[in-house]
Amino acid sequence: MNIILLGPPGAGKGTQANLLVEHHGMLQLSTGDMLRETRKADTELGRRVAAVMDAGELVSDEIVSAMIDAKLSDMGDDVGAIFDGFPRTEAQARALDDILAGHDRTLAFVIELVVDEEALVDRVTGRFTCANCGAGYHDRHKQPETEGVCDKCGSTEFKRRADDTEETVRTRMKEYRAKTAPILPFYEERGIVHRVDGMAAIDEVTSAIEKVLASA
Repeated sequence: MNIILLGPPGAGKGTQANLLVEHHGMLQLSTGDMLRETRKADTELGRRVAAVMDAGELVSDEIVSAMIDAKLSDMGDDVGAIFDGFPRTEAQARALDDILAGHDRTLAFVIELVVDEEALVDRVTGRFTCANCGAGYHDRHKQPETEGVCDKCGSTEFKRRADDTEETVRTRMKEYRAKTAPILPFYEERGIVHRVDGMAAIDEVTSAIEKVLASA
């Protein structure tokens, strides 16, 4: 099964993608991760990506499509793909159709984690992590059981992302809406778009996604 997982930064998309990987053996194809991985590879495509990124230019649809095509070629036929960060335009959506068809695959669902902007600002600006093991916490919703001590590893060092500010969150939301708006009508015509409350508890979001997958 192949799906597109949509959601702005902070919506919990990464968490849900990790759970899909764990529970279903799917592979998350994140555009950002693939670019970094491809850039390090000593291949013709890797050198092309490095040249574009070093020049500060945007990576073309052609290159992204080539990366996805290569990833699908390396995957087993029984492994489903989670597309993250691609497509973002109708042209990219049509290109993805062609790539999938070339591997005898189809897109089953487009699942969007819907969030409330004000609640998302609260979620993101309050989060912090253990500097040692990466365990996640929140100023209001999930403090360590012992103040200043990580529940998981006992470390007393914590950190926050420098870009977890209200201004950044609102900018990300604006960009997300601008980038996802063009592709939703394209997939809604097929009846494969499903929306899930991304502000619910993690297990509730997971359950809602599982119900979508089970409807295939």
